[in-house]
Amino acid sequence: MSECVRKIHNPILRGFNPDPSIVRVGDDYYIATSTFEWYPGVRIHHSRDLVHWRLLARPLARVSQLNMLGDPDSCGVWAPCLSFDGGLFYLIYTDVKRYGRTTQAGSSGASLRDLHNYLVTSPRVDGEWSDPVYLNSSGFDPSLFHSPTPLQAQRLLLPAVGRRRDGLGARRDRALRVSP
Repeated sequence: MSECVRKIHNPILRGFNPDPSIVRVGDDYYIATSTFEWYPGVRIHHSRDLVHWRLLARPLARVSQLNMLGDPDSCGVWAPCLSFDGGLFYLIYTDVKRYGRTTQAGSSGASLRDLHNYLVTSPRVDGEWSDPVYLNSSGFDPSLFHSPTPLQAQRLLLPAVGRRRDGLGARRDRALRVSP
């Protein structure tokens, strides 16, 4: 009995592809990555074997989807979340408008301000994506949970609220219902 074992080496996407979000649809794998202040926003790569990847789409290609006018360095699109449910691709992203250093009560650290979360959809990952639906301005790096139970068909937005990058402070994630 011989078994063929294929080795996959990390990183599976070489180069500058931060904050990957991967989803499998049938035999296809898709990874969405952050683009920060570079336009068009979000890069989606495709693979059938997790070894060979190609850039497939840049879904936030219209100003109506992503207006980055005035965004400073290191702001823009952070940690997109790509998912698929009911024949539709969902892409949630945070548009960070201000990020800087701050000192409060004797401690210094990063200050995140003006974080806006949006949702776009498309029936084809390489097709035209919808105009964005504003979700909230609470937290960053959100994820979308699709309930696997048809009778309870719902989608929950899970933003990271109150998470500090220095590891101090409590993480207070809240779930927000998104209409089906």
